[in-house]
Amino acid sequence: QVQLVESGGGLVQAGGSLRLSCAVSGSAFMANTMGWYRQAPGKQRELVATITSSTYTNYTDSVKGRFTISRGNAKNTVYLQMNALKLEDTAVYYCNAIVRLMSYWGKGTLVTVSS
Repeated sequence: QVQLVESGGGLVQAGGSLRLSCAVSGSAFMANTMGWYRQAPGKQRELVATITSSTYTNYTDSVKGRFTISRGNAKNTVYLQMNALKLEDTAVYYCNAIVRLMSYWGKGTLVTVSS
């Protein structure tokens, strides 16, 4: 059974940095596209960044220049380096992976940015 496990969330002051990690287990196949999404209280889940198996990246406008998505040497891992964090970045961050056309989600990790 494919599972995604996120880590790295926490409490940080505005302007600070955090690095999120996500690892896929239970699959012998490399994930095609992996990505991060987030859901703030009272809002819909939104795309933050995605990265393909060929490392093509895509970012939502609000994080461009501040966040960097990357894949690890173990191809079924993905990271999100978040710099210059803002209050509005507070949300539960979810990892997503597309494996053999199936979409899988992690349980989420909470990022709280304080003033």
